[in-house]
Amino acid sequence: MSHTSFFVTGDPMIYGADVSIVLATVAIIFALTYFKKWGWLWREWITTVDHKKIGIMYLLSSLVMLFRGGVDAILMRLQLAVPNNHFLASEHYNEIFTTHGTIMILFMAMPFMFALFNMVVPLQIGARDVAYPMLNAVSFWLFFIGAMLFNISFVIGGSASAGWLSYPPLSENQFSPGPGQNFWIWGIQISGIGSLATGINFVVTILKMRTPSMRLKDMPLFSWSVLSSSIAILGVFPILTATLAMLTIDRLLGGHFFTMDAGGNPMMWVNLIWMWGHPEVYIVVLPAFGAFSEVVATFSKKRIFGYTSMVFSMIAISVVSYFTWVHHFFTMGAGADVNIVFAICTMIIAIPTGAKVFNWLFTMYRGRIRVTQPMLWFYAFVPIFLVGGATGVMLAAAPADYQYHNSYFLIAHFHQVLIGGVVFGYLAGLYYWWPKLFGFKLNDRLGKWAFWLWQIGFYVCFMPQYALGFMGMTRRIYTYNDTMGWDMGWAPLNFISTIGAFLMGIGFIFQAWQIIYSIKHGERDVTGDAWDARTLEWSIPSPPPVYNFAILPVVNDRDAWWYQKQAIANGEYKEEPVQYEPIHMPKNTGIPFIMSIFWFIAGFGFTFEWNWMGIVGLIGVAVTLFVRSFQYDTDYYIPVDEIERTEKALRNRTAI
Repeated sequence: MSHTSFFVTGDPMIYGADVSIVLATVAIIFALTYFKKWGWLWREWITTVDHKKIGIMYLLSSLVMLFRGGVDAILMRLQLAVPNNHFLASEHYNEIFTTHGTIMILFMAMPFMFALFNMVVPLQIGARDVAYPMLNAVSFWLFFIGAMLFNISFVIGGSASAGWLSYPPLSENQFSPGPGQNFWIWGIQISGIGSLATGINFVVTILKMRTPSMRLKDMPLFSWSVLSSSIAILGVFPILTATLAMLTIDRLLGGHFFTMDAGGNPMMWVNLIWMWGHPEVYIVVLPAFGAFSEVVATFSKKRIFGYTSMVFSMIAISVVSYFTWVHHFFTMGAGADVNIVFAICTMIIAIPTGAKVFNWLFTMYRGRIRVTQPMLWFYAFVPIFLVGGATGVMLAAAPADYQYHNSYFLIAHFHQVLIGGVVFGYLAGLYYWWPKLFGFKLNDRLGKWAFWLWQIGFYVCFMPQYALGFMGMTRRIYTYNDTMGWDMGWAPLNFISTIGAFLMGIGFIFQAWQIIYSIKHGERDVTGDAWDARTLEWSIPSPPPVYNFAILPVVNDRDAWWYQKQAIANGEYKEEPVQYEPIHMPKNTGIPFIMSIFWFIAGFGFTFEWNWMGIVGLIGVAVTLFVRSFQYDTDYYIPVDEIERTEKALRNRTAI
């Protein structure tokens, strides 16, 4: 392969990306060398198995991916802003909409979700760590390496262009030759293995690692949402892994799972990918529901209304989500009987979702509501998600779907749900739990600027797209002529939509500025309970010590920390004498990072069909697993005197 086909050339934006990548890499290497931080980076972050630090790394990665996916979105909106536009070449446009969808779902929403898992769940359930700390580190590094493998396709080899779900035959060799589609397969495959491992880890953590006195019916709703989401991960991510493996066999080994030759069938791909794809939507939205539950209860100063129904609704969503995938291809000839079953299941799943909205509103009823940054994102979520849910029911009606299918009405709907539900929910959780992990609040003034830019931009961007769908504008359209643009009215609405995308982009810039500004000037949390909250994570100092809890908490009811505070205020709480014991903790290890490097080598090799490199990478993965199986010195005990010193220092800090 020549260097001209190995490196992507011919587009000024690609050259700009090349320059920015080189400059950023040089700047990072220079900073780490100048400040002598290479050892610190290795000891404190690359080899860490601390769930809190892993959560922070997930968070930073997801924000970077939000930026990358957002830039893709703005480029697409610029291309569609006016008729007969040639800002992007058609092939480049196809690559951008493919990478945009893939990044936003798998490399932004998933790591953002896993960031909240790691940052919150062990603290909420009174645990000192997750069930499998080393596997947790493996999960992060597999996600990170998969994301990096996927993203370098922008400048090396070329990106996939068959759509974010890569339907055959477009994704087969005949129509997608070269490494672009292989980058898509291996980036998602490697990252997906890490996601499956995270699901296993948090199911076991929640079921087996809770503080002994916490019953399931006492568990906070965010932890319930994580359990529901993780159960769905266990059911559907193996489907994704197997589906990608079959497409790999088609492309690299001459198989015919999804081609019409030798008995293959592309509809099998469509079924399999949506068996994963639609539950994936609920996988990412359930933790957002959990975050909203914590935010609403805290800032209404009330117990959550309808706790039992909230738990059952989340479990119901995770189960029923397995039976909705066919609504994505009502128009493909499955037949009326099949369409009816899946239409009913799709409508049924709206019932537990609606129940949660009513429960949140009833929680606020007669509550002492505080309008904080997390609460603002909840206020924004309710009307947006209700419209998204209503349009979802419209799409669930199979006869009507024949008109809406593949139109911009659908684009508006799923952005309404995924931005209004998932992104707004995660941002509410980010603002809510930020003081716990970092010890300071994010600046309120900059946060409100960001909030209103996001809100105004959202409505300006996506409301016109419903009208465009009714007016006949289809998905994946690259450009349109003057007749469609002016006579049919597409051009003004597309231009307005593009303005909205830029407003949301400016809102994201304000959030980045908010974080940087708050590092130095943000209000410090010296109490450990920044919001006068209700659950266990707020009972310990901010940021928490490495072991989370010096003494495992005793939980007698839901909102255990809230009732303990009330008992203290009323003089009814009797503090027992503290008797510390050595705390068992896992040691840091570099094996997850080294294993991920071998996965990268394997993925890169198979992407370019350099089988020798792919095999070397897989052998390296096997060797790291073999080495780990013979490691026995994997944990240690924190001695009592060190615990006492740490707790004393934390108490002194919170007393300042």
